[in-house]
Amino acid sequence: MAGVSFRNVTKIFGKDVKAVDNLNLDIRDREFMVLVGPSGCGKTTALRMIAGLEEATSGDLMIGEQRVNEVPPKDRDIAMVFQNYALYPHMTVYDNIAFGLRLRELKGFFWQLSHLAEAKTVKADIDRRVHETAQMLDIDHLLHRRPKELSGGQRQRVALGRAIVRKPKVFLMDEPLSNLDAKLRIQTRAELIRLHRSLGITTIYVTHDQVEAMTMGQRIAVMKDGLLQQCDEPEAVYNRPANKFVAGFIGAPPMNFLDARVERTGDGLFVDTGDFRIPLPGDHAAADRAGQPVTLGIRPEAIFDAAMNNPIASTEANTIEAKVDVLEPLGPEYTAYLFTGTHNVLATIDSGTKIKEGESCRFSINLDALHLFDVETEMAIR
Repeated sequence: MAGVSFRNVTKIFGKDVKAVDNLNLDIRDREFMVLVGPSGCGKTTALRMIAGLEEATSGDLMIGEQRVNEVPPKDRDIAMVFQNYALYPHMTVYDNIAFGLRLRELKGFFWQLSHLAEAKTVKADIDRRVHETAQMLDIDHLLHRRPKELSGGQRQRVALGRAIVRKPKVFLMDEPLSNLDAKLRIQTRAELIRLHRSLGITTIYVTHDQVEAMTMGQRIAVMKDGLLQQCDEPEAVYNRPANKFVAGFIGAPPMNFLDARVERTGDGLFVDTGDFRIPLPGDHAAADRAGQPVTLGIRPEAIFDAAMNNPIASTEANTIEAKVDVLEPLGPEYTAYLFTGTHNVLATIDSGTKIKEGESCRFSINLDALHLFDVETEMAIR
């Protein structure tokens, strides 16, 4: 096994298109790392550079202790699972899984003729590994079929099997679940987590789906415009986003952003949106910004119906009034679209609520879950 490191890695396409910009990232041995971000952020390009399918313009790319910038893809000991499965349609499931092993270990027709006994042993080992992998993925009953006879989920398992059977140093996965329906995506996510726990192979997983990132990654690296924005454990990225982009990208529904101003009065330190005023601790990092504009961030799940029994107590300091514009029922909860006067705010409200569309109601905010961002740099103020 081996870790993977990007050291000041930049990839430029053409004359000036920076797909990856000075990336520094250490992926630990046996870690499940997720690269997440919107389309065009550079995550797939980073993955392809590890695979050797793209050449870094500058910087060093390390697998274990080896610099691999000039190492051919076949010698990097990695296995990649693609978004479109990339199965050979004329081959059976067995042959698709075994193909890479045969190519790597049987060394051609003439070698087999001149090394009959050794070739026989290698073939027996390949057969054993293919059946073990197929059994692990619950596709051992499908080994005789061809890809056109399989469902999307079964094809995805075959693609995984082809990677797993290699026992590489590193797994690379490029949005492997994007072609599956919602229910199968959830099921396959759990299977991938169990597989990683069982195999313990360094895995780098690329997705634009922040739910996949949060549920699968031991750490997640959020990218935008080729730049790494933040890399940390999912809970840390969610609770302590480094900047406004990360705060808005991670979390569903997304964080509310409101234009506000820091105010200091005889009563203490506050952030004022024009519609409502929320107290801040006197030692908050924004204390030296009195009179200055900031961006206030509030997650929808930090807003509660004040009339209900909530995890936080409702007080005059943390309660605001807002008109309920739209309620979207989602089973155990509602997504509520609120209007505070000049701001539209999303809230996630327990389904036991009695609020109704068109009514003005009282809502409590968890003051410990507030986020402030610099207006110009968009960096978190803390």
